[in-house]
Amino acid sequence: MDTSLVRKMEKAKDYAAQQGRVTLMQCQATFRGDNSDHEISYESGEWSCSCYYFTSRRECSHTMAMQLMLSNLMKEPVRS
Repeated sequence: MDTSLVRKMEKAKDYAAQQGRVTLMQCQATFRGDNSDHEISYESGEWSCSCYYFTSRRECSHTMAMQLMLSNLMKEPVRS
């Protein structure tokens, strides 16, 4: 195996262990809810979800779950 590739793989593992190196700025995903799929996004510090609850309340279980999953990558605690 190429020794430079081996070194890159080792460096990638080191980086992955140091989550503070990454700040999530935007994200788009499909969230598979219990009843249906929902399109969620994060941009400029704001979350959005296509579910009915988010439309009326500006927060929902889908965006809250994503905040928990991605909390180590977020620049600062984010409100939905």
